[in-house]
Amino acid sequence: MIKSKSNSHVISGLYAITPDLNDTEQLCRMVEESIIGGVRVLQYRNKQADSVLRITQSRALLAICKSYKVPLIINDDVKLCLAIDADGVHIGSSDGDIAATKNRIGDKILGASCYNQLELAQSAQAAGADYIAFGACFSSSTKPNAVKADLSLFKQASNLGVPAVAIGGITLENASEVMDAGANAVAVISALYGAADIKAQAMAFGRLVNITG
Repeated sequence: MIKSKSNSHVISGLYAITPDLNDTEQLCRMVEESIIGGVRVLQYRNKQADSVLRITQSRALLAICKSYKVPLIINDDVKLCLAIDADGVHIGSSDGDIAATKNRIGDKILGASCYNQLELAQSAQAAGADYIAFGACFSSSTKPNAVKADLSLFKQASNLGVPAVAIGGITLENASEVMDAGANAVAVISALYGAADIKAQAMAFGRLVNITG
């Protein structure tokens, strides 16, 4: 396992990203099932929610995450991360300067999307990112027009000293391929939360990607 540089949280294994769902009760049930099944990191992402709903949902999810000792990462919203005292934030290339964001959040976890560019990963790590993400690794229903990231990027980024997360079209059928390529974690949305039995699906993913030791 590779530890975050600035805190003791470990970014590895099954990294879940929440679906766009406005029913907070249902969302919390789904997330808790997935955590019981083996999710090790949760990212709250809801592009459809207004600011009030985002605060309500993220606070509810944070309570669940704390009870299971799973870090909660907020997608693209530093203000929300700080407001609820979440464990970290994940930003894309258009969501702000990495060094400035790291300075703002202090010892919280900072993740950075690097798409299909090793150079972005190198600069993100140098600017203070605690983990980087490459994707889309495969065709993604969530982002069908996303750039394609070659799996060789994970080996190329292995000397950066921060975990590398794979995202985009990851399923039970290809998760092992991504881990074998050198990813430290796989991020999933629909392949997990679209399952009829979320807990069982998380367990199945966990058997493939949750590294121990």
